[in-house]
Amino acid sequence: MSERTGSAIGSAIGNASGSAAATGSAEAVPPARARQLWHLLEPLHAVLYYAPEIFEESAALGYAVTDRWPSYFPLRAAPLGAAGPERVASAFYSFAPHMVAEHIGPAWTVARPERVLEARLRGIDRTYRAILGDRVEGPGLAEAAALARRAAEAAGTAGRPLAAANAELPWPEAPHLQLWHAATILREHRGDGHVAALLHADLDPVESLVSFAATGAASVERFESRGWSPGQWSAAGARLADRGLVARDGTATEAGRALRRQVEEDTDRLAVAPWQALGGTGVDRLTELLGDPWVAFLSTGLLPSESTLGIGKV
Repeated sequence: MSERTGSAIGSAIGNASGSAAATGSAEAVPPARARQLWHLLEPLHAVLYYAPEIFEESAALGYAVTDRWPSYFPLRAAPLGAAGPERVASAFYSFAPHMVAEHIGPAWTVARPERVLEARLRGIDRTYRAILGDRVEGPGLAEAAALARRAAEAAGTAGRPLAAANAELPWPEAPHLQLWHAATILREHRGDGHVAALLHADLDPVESLVSFAATGAASVERFESRGWSPGQWSAAGARLADRGLVARDGTATEAGRALRRQVEEDTDRLAVAPWQALGGTGVDRLTELLGDPWVAFLSTGLLPSESTLGIGKV
């Protein structure tokens, strides 16, 4: 990464923090709240990749569902249109390019992106109704959806390809589908900012995983699901060791832990701006409203207890 590029990304991180602070006084939302809200909203989005209703919709389109990857890639990438492997790998960042090519290469010959978008919304409707029952029609969920939508509509999408692609889609009418759509925009907004923070830290896609695994965020076996070969993983570890970030036994050094803390803090600062649209009172209310659906989604057992995102560890 060039000095100019690093300086530009660093300025963007600093400006995002300053802009957030400038939007209010007592009502300003601190960056740490952005991480808490991500933890609450992520299960509401991520069920897209694990629910049986989604697999049924994907199978009906013609995707293999013996494991989650053949449907995961088109389901997540469909807002980008019929994007090829290089563009999808760039946006997703941490997946090995050969893995992206394996699944995205044939994806749009199985079903066009617009059909995938229709199927994922049908599947989410079925999933939310199965998990929440009558609560999908309740006033609490409608209020949560309205608050989350306000934040999502305030999310800047410049330089954020996945957030922009999802934000450009029409809003569904039902409140529970609006909540899912808002959660999706906001998590991709955070994810796009996380990629900027990783670039600023000079961590390439595989190094971003190796350095995170070294902190104990998840097991190496969990991170191996991203498709990197043992040789690529070892080479990345050697590069990080040369920088003093990872010890030879694969654990993070203090410098490595400090760098990862900085990445997460930079990600929080880049993610907080949408929440300023709600202010502290709105954020508190949304946090309260999300508690019940969050418990309901986690209680299904559909979502893995260990995640490469480090939820519960960062």
